[in-house]
Amino acid sequence: MAQGYADFHSHLVPGVDDGSRTLKESLYSIGRMVEAGLDRIITTPHMWLSHAVGGQLTAFLELHDHRWTGLELAVRARYPELDFRRGFEVMLDRPGLDLSDPRLRLGGTRFILVEWPLHRIPSGASAMLERIVRSGLIPVVAHPERYHGIGPGLGLVREWKRAGALLQGNYGSLAGQNGRGARAFILRMMQEGTLDYLCSDFHGRRKYTFFMVRGARALRELGGDEQLAVLGKVNPARLFDGKAPLPVPPLSLESAGEAAPVAVPGKGGLGR
Repeated sequence: MAQGYADFHSHLVPGVDDGSRTLKESLYSIGRMVEAGLDRIITTPHMWLSHAVGGQLTAFLELHDHRWTGLELAVRARYPELDFRRGFEVMLDRPGLDLSDPRLRLGGTRFILVEWPLHRIPSGASAMLERIVRSGLIPVVAHPERYHGIGPGLGLVREWKRAGALLQGNYGSLAGQNGRGARAFILRMMQEGTLDYLCSDFHGRRKYTFFMVRGARALRELGGDEQLAVLGKVNPARLFDGKAPLPVPPLSLESAGEAAPVAVPGKGGLGR
């Protein structure tokens, strides 16, 4: 892969979630990402809004600050040219959003990566996104193709975009990592030009496949070179710079000899 890719969804801070467990494993995983052509990475440990209850958020962020500082120093020494930052993947698992701490945002920007709990869309999801937008932040919904109950059409994701949210798909979904339903749904979003970004969601362990390369190859095989450039390079890089994404040209599957898929997310497994 050519240089110039950017990624803002990964789990590389050691020992804080289900991603990398040790500093050594984190550095090994970052090396794999750099080899694949990434020169900008924002790593995003899981964070539940329920952690913000009472004084839990302070203790939670102090642990992450400690682990992040050690990782950042090691990355600066080994990969001095890499733009390496942090944020969080915030699970919207409770009402009463308090996202005021700047550490929760993506790499010092106004963008914040969010997901729904248990891979299911709660009632009032669009209203939650609207509240985030009204607070002055820009929510980016992680892997919409993976949620159960989203249905075969794009009505919900269009509603999220009308609320002011942006959409980030996973490379792995293009490569079949998350089953046929997820692949069909992400392709449908790309056919209609509703997807804004592609990221790895890499969980930073030696035994895990790094699906970015496979996903990029799968998209190229469908004639999606232009879409790959915008979704994987241009728009993520604009996020790093605090800028809104550019429109993505719709993907024509017919020209690739593939019929338009019928998407049913939740079928076919949700493996990493």
